[in-house]
Amino acid sequence: MGMHRFDLAAVPPTPWKNGGGHTRELACWPPGAGMEGFEWRVSVATIAVPGPFSAFEGVDRQIMLLDGDGVHLRAKDGSLERRLDRRWQPLAFSGDVAVECRLLGGASTDFNLMLRRGRWRGKVQVVRDARQPGSTPAGLCLVLAGRWRRGDDQLAAGQGLWWSAAEAGPALAPQAGEGGDAPVLAWVGLSPCF
Repeated sequence: MGMHRFDLAAVPPTPWKNGGGHTRELACWPPGAGMEGFEWRVSVATIAVPGPFSAFEGVDRQIMLLDGDGVHLRAKDGSLERRLDRRWQPLAFSGDVAVECRLLGGASTDFNLMLRRGRWRGKVQVVRDARQPGSTPAGLCLVLAGRWRRGDDQLAAGQGLWWSAAEAGPALAPQAGEGGDAPVLAWVGLSPCF
């Protein structure tokens, strides 16, 4: 399907059923799959009020604070209790467990990866060096800070690429800026489990 470019600012938000926030879906496989049928999904969510996270049986989740004061996550079964209050620090947990979310201040914005267990594997990484989009069978990268260049295309914070098949192409490289933020990238390389 090729390389897909996105801009977070142009992705429409989908309000949560419980009214506690909204989600911007960056990529989903297969395309158009609902919450019960996706194999992998990457999104950015804004959490505005405390409440439960939706449980996703058979799904492994990774979450990373992008902006805001953060949240405290606690599983009812005791398997998870963690403050997510430092940006760009990924946290992995099972989607099977019921997790309560408490705000540590105002609203928070989080990067989310969901993988159907036994179908896909991968992890959220925060990198500062050049990467090769298309070097894995599927994946996504989102510029967190600074500017990055891939061929003639330049990406700024909130912009990124996703792909659903390995393909050759130019590397995505950090660009030295004058007085700007140091380049930082969220990188998700995905591979099927079979």
